[in-house]
Amino acid sequence: LACLGSQLMHSVTQTEGDQYMCPHKEPGLQPWMPGHSEDHRVTIGYGRKVLLTTSATVHSIEILNGGTLVIADTKWPLLLRTKHILIGNKGELHIGSPDCPYKGNLTISLFGRLDDSDEEHSYFGRKYIGVGTGGTLEIHGQNKLSWTFLNKTLNPGQSNQNNYLYQRSWGNRGIIIHIIDPKTGEVLHDDRFDTYRSKNESRRLAKYVDGVEAGLILAMVVNDEGSNNLEDSAKKSISRLGSHHISSLGFRYALQYCFEMKHVSLWQLVMETVFFYFLYKNKGKINASISIDVLSNSSILELSDHPAGWGSGDRVVVASTDYSMHQAEEFTLLPCPTCKSNEVKVKGKAKFVHVGEEVDGVDMRAEVGLLSRNILLRGEMEPGCYGNEACKFFSFDTFGGHLKVERGFRAVHISGVELQHMGQQTMGHYPVHFHMNGDVDEKGGYDPPTSVSDLSIHHSFSRCVTIHSSNGLLVKDVVGYDTLGHCFFTEDGPEERNTFDHCLGLMVRAGTLLPSDRDSKMCRDITDGAYPGYVANPRQDCSATSTFWIANPNNNLINCAAAGSEETGFWFIFHHVPTGPSEGLYSPGHTEHTPMGQFTNNRAHSNYRAGMILDNGVKTTQANDRDKRPFLSLVGARYGPHQDADPFKPRVPALIHHFVAYKNQDHGAWLRGGDVWLDDCQFADNGIGLTLASGGTFPDDDGSHQQVKNSLFVGESENHGMLLPDNNVWGPGGSDPIGRTLPHGIDFPIRGMQIYDGPINVQNCTFRKYTAMDGRHTSAFGFRLNNSWQSCPNNNVTDITFDHITSRVFFGEPGPWFNKMQMDGDKTTIFHDIDGSVSEYPGAFLVKEDNWLLRHPDCIDVPDWKAAICSGHYAQIYVQTRNPANLNMLIVRDEYPDRPLALEGALGKRKHYQQFQPVITLAKGYTIHWDQAAPAEVTIWLINFNRNDWINVGLCYPQGTTFTIISDIHNRLTKQTRKTGSIDDVFCVHCSLLFLKVKAHNDREQFSFCSVKGCERVKITAVIPKGSLPSNCLAQAYPRHAELPVVDVPMPRKMPNLVSSYTEVSNQPLFSICKVGLRTGNMPDQHLEVFVMVFKPFLKKFIV
Repeated sequence: LACLGSQLMHSVTQTEGDQYMCPHKEPGLQPWMPGHSEDHRVTIGYGRKVLLTTSATVHSIEILNGGTLVIADTKWPLLLRTKHILIGNKGELHIGSPDCPYKGNLTISLFGRLDDSDEEHSYFGRKYIGVGTGGTLEIHGQNKLSWTFLNKTLNPGQSNQNNYLYQRSWGNRGIIIHIIDPKTGEVLHDDRFDTYRSKNESRRLAKYVDGVEAGLILAMVVNDEGSNNLEDSAKKSISRLGSHHISSLGFRYALQYCFEMKHVSLWQLVMETVFFYFLYKNKGKINASISIDVLSNSSILELSDHPAGWGSGDRVVVASTDYSMHQAEEFTLLPCPTCKSNEVKVKGKAKFVHVGEEVDGVDMRAEVGLLSRNILLRGEMEPGCYGNEACKFFSFDTFGGHLKVERGFRAVHISGVELQHMGQQTMGHYPVHFHMNGDVDEKGGYDPPTSVSDLSIHHSFSRCVTIHSSNGLLVKDVVGYDTLGHCFFTEDGPEERNTFDHCLGLMVRAGTLLPSDRDSKMCRDITDGAYPGYVANPRQDCSATSTFWIANPNNNLINCAAAGSEETGFWFIFHHVPTGPSEGLYSPGHTEHTPMGQFTNNRAHSNYRAGMILDNGVKTTQANDRDKRPFLSLVGARYGPHQDADPFKPRVPALIHHFVAYKNQDHGAWLRGGDVWLDDCQFADNGIGLTLASGGTFPDDDGSHQQVKNSLFVGESENHGMLLPDNNVWGPGGSDPIGRTLPHGIDFPIRGMQIYDGPINVQNCTFRKYTAMDGRHTSAFGFRLNNSWQSCPNNNVTDITFDHITSRVFFGEPGPWFNKMQMDGDKTTIFHDIDGSVSEYPGAFLVKEDNWLLRHPDCIDVPDWKAAICSGHYAQIYVQTRNPANLNMLIVRDEYPDRPLALEGALGKRKHYQQFQPVITLAKGYTIHWDQAAPAEVTIWLINFNRNDWINVGLCYPQGTTFTIISDIHNRLTKQTRKTGSIDDVFCVHCSLLFLKVKAHNDREQFSFCSVKGCERVKITAVIPKGSLPSNCLAQAYPRHAELPVVDVPMPRKMPNLVSSYTEVSNQPLFSICKVGLRTGNMPDQHLEVFVMVFKPFLKKFIV
């Protein structure tokens, strides 16, 4: 062991208060030139302070016990190769400072193999920079713009360099000059010199030519006549450019020149032609023209910001603006003295379209991220994969370097650093990893707070920045590109108050570490942690690779971009209890009730599954015979934020402001929770723009108040994408049905706002360019396909604007993607058009056209929507059954006994109970029947009932059944049930129906499913005679209990400011039309509808 401290003769001790702006200028630093030996183990300790001034190779460096290593800021590049750097207690490593950023070029290269014989560190492992307890790490590279946006679209094969064309007809006499930008083809200046008339013009010409700056192109045309007063001084100036003919220019000779200025004293003649003009009677005019095509293997990127600090040789990445993240492209910057302040020149041409503008009102500009920094921290890699399980999935070496920070560190601030080939496909080894640090801001005593900023992390092998059980970390201006597994990663659930500010992640691929990192193949092939024999379901257990993986909602995401992941851009996930070494740090369910931090001005595109998901949890128990899935597999979880994360305190909405989601194949956003509010958001070119899902864990959830306001939805924008050889999802679409990339198959029903269960509120939103086509049911509003769950009548829609829409709503029909439309949620869809901005009938409800539980005689059919526009008072009942639970239910409204609604149940046939969730019209009578003998236990819950709302319901039972019937209130928070007494019932012996009147007795809060006191319900326990046949009493119940249809709530009038086909039927007086129709029975259908609407009080008694 070579101990550097013993080699130094003396040192200068820094006093406690001394501060030096540039660490390499601190007095007392000893020059250090260790040479090159991979066996040289270095320890810097005992208060020694050294300055590395040359490149070096050592086995390892350990800094502790007051030792300090500073890297000299030299004019020559430095390369430090080592297997690891360990900064221990009171050890310090300094490279630049916040006030004195490092200006030179430094590479720290971590070498070593996974199978090295060296003993690995018990905490840090191998191939690392480790900051231990009491250690200080300060790295500050040059300040450079981390990332920005294109400000002009970059097209494939083009360079944004315009061609130049000069074309001038006879009539402008003299010598005409254009000065041209060789980069863009733009004419910077032009002038005409009438050297036929004036010698002064000749002198002005000479002065003009001599003053043209280097690097520009001069194009010259002699038009009509220019020789008469052309003096020798002007001829000499032009001859110096290389002209061979200007000296012999004669009367009405016409010349064309093109010169490129190489430098101040050298011009190169590019082209010169000479010809004579002759005028012939009736032959017209002769044109002179010069065309300069800008042909170069380079492109100009016009950016939205000045690229401060970017220079020739730097690498940048331009994000995809289509569905595939693989259309991201890397470029190298070239010198460009003529570029504008917001332009850079790059080598090569784009292969794909990269949008650089707002399209149909949506900001679709491609992100441009800087990959190069003047401080490079990299892992040295082998040419191929070797020696571990990852080689089953990757052909390349995945054992990169890593940087890890241990709890109790003294100070860590990292900025202006490039990290390449970092991270390992082993647990706990990531490019940047804060591990179990607790509070790392002022709350934890860190002043200034801990931060990582202006980092370029690319071509990595495990994540980008990992925050594990650490709070208050600032991650700002970080670019993460081409990595394996979740990029910006919060790990166990207790991570809070961390801020991701202006971070960019793109090209995030699947990794092997966690089930959520894995793709389908990895999910099936990696069986570690699963119960023996378990076969994984990838779409349920795994397949969640995300750019931002947020395990606790109390973190801040501001101005961030998720520009391409194999699965999802932003995923808020929930750990019911903290996992791993964080176990016990919070009580069960804490994160599910924690209010969301700030989520503002973020964007997501080019992701496969979704731009954003707020849903799901991870399995926090090991695999066992009851739950065979591996630890940390995806499971269900429900988000209901409350003040102080206390479900007994008031609800707190999660606010999502100005979120932009486009070109995500499945969803722009899928958000499930109690209270999630979106404002000023943009969704475009997603398979489905937005779905808001309720908790869906009745009776444990408390209802939801989800809303989207002041937002824009675009179905198929002018961003058409481009046809590629491997793109099999290409077809016609949009308002101008031309070829374009599509999110799924060509018949996929694109939807803007997908209504699932609810309740939701959609207010002041614009829907643009939703164009249905033959075989494809695109619509602004749609519904979740193949839905077994409930649909809430309190789904409210108001103040909606449509622009270039062919289908406002589509309720679905059997066929591709919709299947048979036989699931319960497919049959019970409904929403409330508060102001008529969708249906043109203010206050109306839109229901599925064949749902006769909700219809009445005055409903208006809209065949193109597969919908009916109705009026009424609606609510829901949840009918829970036990013993058996695998039966089907038939519910019939007494007014339409020949229109039963068949329901299969929401929970599948293997559950120990079943739940049916029909929407019903209040103040009506219903009967319920079964395809097996009636269940022994039936509970009817009143959902969205206000005080005094009621229905009558008759349940079919076999003769000889005995009953116990009670009514009670269930409190979801305390899980306590309070009996409220018995209920009046009548059993009809002749028809085998038990009749009940169920009525709500308590007030309900606006957004709750149940009353303020709890969920009111009626519970029927029955003793069913053995051997009973299926309990279907339709034949006995009707027509005995049939009723005439009655319209309880009159239909609203159609909005008067809209043109109605109903009123454009005839010039005859309305009354005479109706009179003829009644007498002859041949009145046209449209006339009949007008008659019903206008003369309903008169007509009602004739309806039956």
